[in-house]
Amino acid sequence: MPVDKAIFDKKNILIVGGAGFIGSHLCDELIKSNKIICIDNFLTGTQDNISHLLQHPDFEFINHDIINPINLEDLPELKEFKFEFQGVQEVYYLASPSSPVDYQKHPIETLLANSIGLRNALDIAVKYKSKFFFASSPAVYGQGTAKPTKETFVGVVDQLAPRSAYAEANRFAETLLFNYSAKYNLDIKLARVFNCYGPKIRLGDGRMIPEMIKNAISNEDIVIYGSEKSTGSYFYITDLIRAILKFMESPEKGPINLASDWKNKFSDIAKKVINEGSYSSKIRYEAPSGIFSEQIIADITLAKEKLGWFPVILLDEGLKHTFEYLEAQKGIRDPQKFIKSATQ
Repeated sequence: MPVDKAIFDKKNILIVGGAGFIGSHLCDELIKSNKIICIDNFLTGTQDNISHLLQHPDFEFINHDIINPINLEDLPELKEFKFEFQGVQEVYYLASPSSPVDYQKHPIETLLANSIGLRNALDIAVKYKSKFFFASSPAVYGQGTAKPTKETFVGVVDQLAPRSAYAEANRFAETLLFNYSAKYNLDIKLARVFNCYGPKIRLGDGRMIPEMIKNAISNEDIVIYGSEKSTGSYFYITDLIRAILKFMESPEKGPINLASDWKNKFSDIAKKVINEGSYSSKIRYEAPSGIFSEQIIADITLAKEKLGWFPVILLDEGLKHTFEYLEAQKGIRDPQKFIKSATQ
């Protein structure tokens, strides 16, 4: 029998992709007052992101590829969650590869995660009448516009372009999500998550800020795909988690852009990264090509008006925490090179 409210003291929450960058931060926050089932197959997530939670009595990790169906009630390790009485109150879906490096390396997995995998997770939500959060991407906008992009903008996406697997997968996923909501009366939350950074992002993630930090730590050139005037916007992971929780508590279904509307020159970000660790990297500019394209700047008016949310963590503070985390990761993975570069 579907149960839309927790009948015990804590909600049962399912996080698909919970060992990834965003998913693991959600696990950290939601475990404070809920029972968490984390599903991941470690395609792009890592056990390190959730290792501190594995002994928590309200946390259970399931190593599973969501493109294969799963019945939570059949798993003996989930017996304590009492699904037959308690159900699942919330599902968070973050299973798709989302960095250019990852979806270029795993295009089929990206397409399947946003179609078959999403359908399997939605079927769980239908069974238990769960709230359902889906993290989409600004890739659905195509090339965007010169002005900040609103949620109503419909862009052109080339289905055969280098970014096509990710962009088309997210466009299909949004359509599937809204049709499930219409047919089964699901309470859905569709967010388009822009450029987010922070601790737990992988050193080899491929996105701009971790790439800059990786190159600075290695005393290599920092490459900016654009010119000295190129700009973008980035926001810190704790701001994103706060936005997601506000979204889940709201009556809104979206889509809603979750992003920063503060513009920063890429060259200024690179200089901050170099200065943060007093490294000697040089900045080099190259023409955008392939998976690197001009950033879309979000209009976050809806997030401000409907969720009462906007980013509050300044870039200097966010970069400091991210740099410290990734610098430590570099030392763990390559201690001799790290020690040598740090003492030069």
